[in-house]
Amino acid sequence: MYKLTACLFFCMLLVQTKGTELGKQLKRYNINWTSQSKNSSESMPLGGGDIGCNVWVENGDILFYISRSGAFDENNQLLKLGRGRLRLEPNIFTDSESVFSQELKLHDGYIQIIGQNGKEKVTINLWVDVFKPHINVSLTSTSEVKLTAFYENWRTADRQLPMQERSACFSYSAYEGDVVTYRDSIRYHKDAVLWYHRNRSDKLLIDFCIKQQGLTAVKDQLTNPQKNLTFGGLMLGKGMIPAGTGSGKYVDTPFTYWSLTSEKPAKNHQVKFALHTDQTNTIEQWEEDLLSSNLSFNSSEKWARTKTWWHNYWERSYIFINADKNDPTDPAWQVGRNYQLFRYQLGCNAYGAYPTKFNGGLFTVDPLFVKQYNQPNHGTPDYRTWGGGSHTAQNQRLVYWPMLKSGDFDMMHSQFRFYSRSLKNTELRTKVYWGHEGCSFTEHPETFGLPAAGTWGFESGPRKRSDDLEHGTLTNKWVRLHYTNQLEFSFMILKYYQYSGKTIQEYIPFITSSLNFFFEHYKYRQMQQTGKPFDENDKLVIYPSTACETFKDVKNPTDISAALIAVIQAMQTLPDELLGSKEKDYWHSQLRHIPDMTYANHKGKKIIVAAQKLPERINSDIPEMYPVFPYGIYGVGLPGLAVAVDTWNSGLLNDRKNFISWHQDAIFCARMGLTEEAKKVSILKMQDCERRFPSFWGPGHDYVPDHNWGGSGMIGLQEMLLQTVDNNVYLLPAWPEEWDVAFRLHAPDKTIIDCKASHGKITKLKVSPRKRLKDIAESNN
Repeated sequence: MYKLTACLFFCMLLVQTKGTELGKQLKRYNINWTSQSKNSSESMPLGGGDIGCNVWVENGDILFYISRSGAFDENNQLLKLGRGRLRLEPNIFTDSESVFSQELKLHDGYIQIIGQNGKEKVTINLWVDVFKPHINVSLTSTSEVKLTAFYENWRTADRQLPMQERSACFSYSAYEGDVVTYRDSIRYHKDAVLWYHRNRSDKLLIDFCIKQQGLTAVKDQLTNPQKNLTFGGLMLGKGMIPAGTGSGKYVDTPFTYWSLTSEKPAKNHQVKFALHTDQTNTIEQWEEDLLSSNLSFNSSEKWARTKTWWHNYWERSYIFINADKNDPTDPAWQVGRNYQLFRYQLGCNAYGAYPTKFNGGLFTVDPLFVKQYNQPNHGTPDYRTWGGGSHTAQNQRLVYWPMLKSGDFDMMHSQFRFYSRSLKNTELRTKVYWGHEGCSFTEHPETFGLPAAGTWGFESGPRKRSDDLEHGTLTNKWVRLHYTNQLEFSFMILKYYQYSGKTIQEYIPFITSSLNFFFEHYKYRQMQQTGKPFDENDKLVIYPSTACETFKDVKNPTDISAALIAVIQAMQTLPDELLGSKEKDYWHSQLRHIPDMTYANHKGKKIIVAAQKLPERINSDIPEMYPVFPYGIYGVGLPGLAVAVDTWNSGLLNDRKNFISWHQDAIFCARMGLTEEAKKVSILKMQDCERRFPSFWGPGHDYVPDHNWGGSGMIGLQEMLLQTVDNNVYLLPAWPEEWDVAFRLHAPDKTIIDCKASHGKITKLKVSPRKRLKDIAESNN
């Protein structure tokens, strides 16, 4: 624990980390491999804008998977757009005497691959344009070489999806009917390869869900993001011509390739993969839009602009731990490095049409290399568990919370719009099922807002829907009554406003609708039971409900009460142009109806309990700690902190504590000022993983790379360094003295904190704007 003494205000050293200094530090974090990879599991992430590529060199070939946000097929499975392959002739990368290097250059956001043998040298740069959906490859060589580029695709025929692979389109998990991944269209177009996947209008998941879930009467009112969706691209090369097609097999997946080759050997080559995604009435319109886009190879200015974006990205925020020691074997150094690596992975989908998927993002590879539940997975590179367009809210939130303190506000809209885009659909389902207002986003909403089909239940099979189950309620007992996270994302949006000061006008309807559902739905339930909307204390009765996914069929879950309180209180801080005074007064008046959080006496100490009734537990989340994070009712600088600490230390939560995947132990401990425990869990969570790329954690509960693993790790570190309560800013409230640190993080009211601490003392501090210096407070727990 650090305490900021009064004298420090008189000896502030204002420090500005220059771009060159930042670049120098980030260079220490570059990942540089001096040997080729065995397979795709030893790949390196590359991306920008909304594109992700796994890049590796194997047996002398440069390979990369191509992924893009929003590439959802008929089954709403997130498909890869194919695989690229580059081959040289003569090939310096197959020369056993050559020196090899593959380096991710973090500061500039690109990968450089070098092969050198004496005076012979080949350099290949791969980068993704942040502002246009283009993957760019440039090659320079000391001698003239021939380059052949391959576009490889494994979806050249319709394929029945085996039952064991249906988790890849989560809605159809355990569905006993036919599930088909439909073929792509691929052909040569002049001196380029053109490919696309266009969703068939008669096989859309949304139509299946509408019929399954009894919404046919309102079908024409529902927003349909699947209809006419087409995604694909164009592979072209400067001075390259078609070189024929062929077939092969990578790992256990057959593929077909289309190739281009250089007309003649040269010292310089360029290849571009130009991607395009859109909902167009005709495929001809889609093709015209792709082919009429700027496909020029004059890329120096574009690359400079992309590098500048990455420079600005790194300038926004960083955490460097024990940086001066520069010891890659030091677990603390690894934690700091991997924080930056994972933030790079998040930056690769900065502007995606859809959020970064918690279970792999844009960087999954062949499933054979992901041993999950002690079994190797077989399937195409499109496979992942918990896959498809269903975005599991309990996991997704952890990918986006760290963007507040890192100041990555522009990246958060992908997640926010996931909800606002399909708000109408969820309000319609609420009205149809229960006749009241409000949106009802379940825990596994598809891209169109309706519950994943497998959670609703099918007509037969292991997920058969019971005939006596209330219409509108899900079969899946883990998430049957789980609507809570629409409140958490509402709270995140309100925090986004507090941090950034940027308008949230487009999200206000989602926030108010989220609240409306809870008040209207549980008044409706109580009216069914008693004929009155509230109990004898004028409180909502939130029953039957769920405390996270952990405790089922409970009454008045603590996490929901905390969420309702936090959202309504945060709404009160909005200016009238965002939410009028009448609306704020109305919601403030509803605070009196929120059920009290539940407590118990345990060994003479007051502790938080998950709900009033705890009849069944089926998962390992810790809803008792949600008043700590995310809702900030207990924590450093807040009254009653001992209640939260005693809850954590009671022993009753021990079998639910963990560090993998979505587990939030480091966050909880940091919020409570438990320094040693926060440190221990952060090392377990954020140190190098067993894979070649250090921040490709997982599978844990989810998949590889596990993005909610990295996101929750980021949040934990941020909370160890910086917490805010009202106007107070607490520096290093749970930071171990033996870890030297330099960080730049963001706080509410558009505040940026630059701080450096060494051996238990703050040595440099800059607060912007300067008027916020007065709000720097001592940690008083």
